[in-house]
Amino acid sequence: MECKNAYLQGIMDKVIAKNPAEPEFHQAVKEVLQSFEPVIEKHPEYVEAGIIDRIVEPERVIMFRVPWVDDNGKVQVNRGFRVQFNSAIGPYKGGLRFHPSVNLGVIKFLGFEQIFKNSLTGLPMGGGKGGSDFDPKGKSDGEVMRFCQSFMTELFRHIGPDTDVPAGDMGVGAREIGYMYGQYKRLRNEFTGTLTGKGLTYGGSLVRKEATGYGCCYFTQEMLNAKGDSFEGKTVVISGSGNVAIYAAEKAQQLGAKVVALSDSNGYIYDKEGIKLDTVKKIKEVERKRIKEYVNYHQNAEYHEGSSGIWTIPCDIALPCATQNELDGEAAKTLVKNGCIAVAEGANMPSTPEAIEVFLNNGVLFGPAKAANAGGVAVSGLEMSQNSLRYSWSFEEVDEKLKNIMKNIYKNTSEAAKEYGHENNFVVGANIAGFLKVAETMLAHGVAY
Repeated sequence: MECKNAYLQGIMDKVIAKNPAEPEFHQAVKEVLQSFEPVIEKHPEYVEAGIIDRIVEPERVIMFRVPWVDDNGKVQVNRGFRVQFNSAIGPYKGGLRFHPSVNLGVIKFLGFEQIFKNSLTGLPMGGGKGGSDFDPKGKSDGEVMRFCQSFMTELFRHIGPDTDVPAGDMGVGAREIGYMYGQYKRLRNEFTGTLTGKGLTYGGSLVRKEATGYGCCYFTQEMLNAKGDSFEGKTVVISGSGNVAIYAAEKAQQLGAKVVALSDSNGYIYDKEGIKLDTVKKIKEVERKRIKEYVNYHQNAEYHEGSSGIWTIPCDIALPCATQNELDGEAAKTLVKNGCIAVAEGANMPSTPEAIEVFLNNGVLFGPAKAANAGGVAVSGLEMSQNSLRYSWSFEEVDEKLKNIMKNIYKNTSEAAKEYGHENNFVVGANIAGFLKVAETMLAHGVAY
């Protein structure tokens, strides 16, 4: 689908021409630009000042070599990235992803999304993203440490508490953040809040691990509440089995739902009696094993090869929390056919454009990633605040702040969708609400970047 507006389509054509072979970035930009037609009609000054032309171009792209030595003494080489996309409203903020699928286009798509997501939180954070094609799976702690130290030996010169504050993402958890922070501190000889997702003993925030999953459920709850409904008594299917999926499952259960399925890149488990999270946490967080181990503990559960089959399980609520483009048009039709009433994205861009169209055309409540999964970066922002204060808040205090942020994201998203003629379309609402704050700031700053 093309942009109906000639000016916006012209920008899209330039993005494709200047960034060849980056389909994920093209997809992310197109989805945002398609939302902007009513915005530029109401705000011609954005066109005059070239705001949209500028916002699709990163302020800075850093790409570097990461050499490290494996346990056999062999030199390995990976590629590192940091895309500092937009700093209009605050220092660049966004995760680091370590996964073989990482390339420049993937990092640009994630960084672009991060601009609007961070804006929606109401906290002063710009958009950025980074990572490497390094795969932590199957590596020893020593190998992961040596890679992280080499990665940070280059990255440290480009980041700082008032410049760029990276966090974790896929493949980057507490272990990786710890190794990178140790190297950063060693190189800079300073103790600052430059990374978020840190351990609680050295400046981390309570609720950070749970934040994206909890936030996804809080946003979903707001969508349901607006229709006089709730999680109570609902059947929920969640893809993934990392932090986001585990803590989305935990919060959904706390809100009265029954979570029946989780997955990883190999396959999915189905437990019609309800997923036992203690077992999942043991397998994934302690033993670092595959999700299929779950059936060794619970004989009535089923394991199926191939993760995409998870969307054939009948459910009321679906929370895709694994990776980009994991839920396609056919899967969306199956979910609708089986009675799904709400979908919220815990991962970044997990639904294809075709899937989103199916959900919107069939009246399914749909929470897009930049709104529904903003809880993670929101608590990262709260971690930055605590670091600046040299202070820490209780679990309950952070959780309450997170809940209020997600409520406000829903409110602003919903109101923007209505104001610009797309009521209940939270894709359009999130794009517009996130954009307006950044656009106004860029206008105020002049043509500075």
